Amino acid sequence: MADVHELLRRFGEIANNPRAQLDNYLAQGKKVIGCMPVYVPEELVHAGGMIPIGLWGGQVAPKYAGKYNPEFTCSIMRSCLEYGMTGVYQGLSGVMLPILCDTFRGMVSSWRAGTELPLIALCQPQNRDSTAARFFLYEEYRATRAKLEELCGCVITESALAESIRVYNEHSTAMMEFVEKADEHLDVITCVARHAVMKSALFMEKSEHTAMVRELIAALDQLPPFRFTGKKLVLSGITAEPDELLAIFDENNIRVVADDLAQESRQYRTCIPETGKPLEDLVEQWFLRRGCSLVHEKTPDRGNMLVDLAKKHGADGVAICLMRFCDVEEYDYPYVSQAVEAAGLICLNIEIDQGTQSHEQSRTKLQSFAEM
Repeated sequence: MADVHELLRRFGEIANNPRAQLDNYLAQGKKVIGCMPVYVPEELVHAGGMIPIGLWGGQVAPKYAGKYNPEFTCSIMRSCLEYGMTGVYQGLSGVMLPILCDTFRGMVSSWRAGTELPLIALCQPQNRDSTAARFFLYEEYRATRAKLEELCGCVITESALAESIRVYNEHSTAMMEFVEKADEHLDVITCVARHAVMKSALFMEKSEHTAMVRELIAALDQLPPFRFTGKKLVLSGITAEPDELLAIFDENNIRVVADDLAQESRQYRTCIPETGKPLEDLVEQWFLRRGCSLVHEKTPDRGNMLVDLAKKHGADGVAICLMRFCDVEEYDYPYVSQAVEAAGLICLNIEIDQGTQSHEQSRTKLQSFAEM
């Protein structure tokens, strides 16, 4: 059985070097499709025999993206555009972009003006109560499938899609099992290590990543549970990056026991139904999603959901990793923080900005939290 530390080292290498993963798949003769955040129907890509790979930007001060994206837009979109304009994504056969907010909507024209990579834009309906919403999304996914078929040069069959849904559901199940298991071993599953396991999934074919996660869970099962005495947090937001920020958590004896991050558990907590009608099942998953700022809901359930998650894992508080200039997360923050504080938990606001290299404000907040 593989050593836990060796497995975590491998996860870290993959998470921190997505270019190597891309080059590896290209060397195998596979076509790779870049998938921007979040809720892209990767299963359609997978069913076409291609590899979906996550495009979540990175820590960069854009030099060229400002020509199309102003500074007051989401830094993930700015850094993705910067990478697209400077050749970082060279080798991709195309890029998929879900239109989930105003910034994403503007990104469609910015991407097409600033890069040569083919873009497939799709729109999930926010009025999920409308009787026409399911029909709309079905047609949207059907059109997306047709565009992907042009890129992969083959027909994406119903049976292939059903198999891809099975692969993705197995992966989602494994990821959520890891989240629970990690809470029992906070000595080895540091904040940085936990993030590496989650982030590496963005850059691997899902059955390959599932096998690695299962191997890690089995290795953790061989260790005795660890009684952690430091501070425990639940993270919420879009992302909690980079590693330099997460290292501040670890330095202050703080651990992440659960998360509600769009880059992490939000992707995996809602499996796809498997009724034998795969495209309809893929559509239905969208209507089952709950507690996400990118998915419109009439009732503010996210705050209570975070409180329940914190209580389940014995967390001392919730850290809202607030992406700078992310309107949808900023809209949610007031009622989410009120719900958390009303439950007697600490609520931290940690600003996330891929365009900055300084995390000293976050360091001060986390040091103060650790000393409470």
